[in-house]
Amino acid sequence: MVEELPHSVLFCCDHNAVRSPMAEGLMKKYYGTDTYVQSAGVKSDLEIDGFAIAVCDEVGVELSRHRSRSFDEMEQWGDDMSSFDLVVALSPASQRRALELTRIFHLDVTYWPIMDPTGLGETRDAKLHAYRQTRNQIIGRLKDKWG
Repeated sequence: MVEELPHSVLFCCDHNAVRSPMAEGLMKKYYGTDTYVQSAGVKSDLEIDGFAIAVCDEVGVELSRHRSRSFDEMEQWGDDMSSFDLVVALSPASQRRALELTRIFHLDVTYWPIMDPTGLGETRDAKLHAYRQTRNQIIGRLKDKWG
């Protein structure tokens, strides 16, 4: 069943370098400015992944200017967790952290088990295939949720 778009959504994963930036970019592409969209990670110790940039570019989503940020940095920079209607966790660690940070707020935290493509595949083509699978899983989840 297709749901109404939230006013604001935060996508989160472990490092804000692959899955959550992909989800942020894809959400913005498919749903425009109707929803305020951001992403964060449990940590921000990695830069945006080159394979994530490449597979998103294939579908017209530009990620090269994305700067990774953690939950803590996000709040330091003015994005309060309470300002989001929905938090979509893309990894178990980010789900735990999001639930911990939102326990005093009235907002939904949902978990989408999206494959982590890092470390998969031996060749460039095999790696790109894994990243495309992740991208396509995110697209599928977005369309299932919001049409």
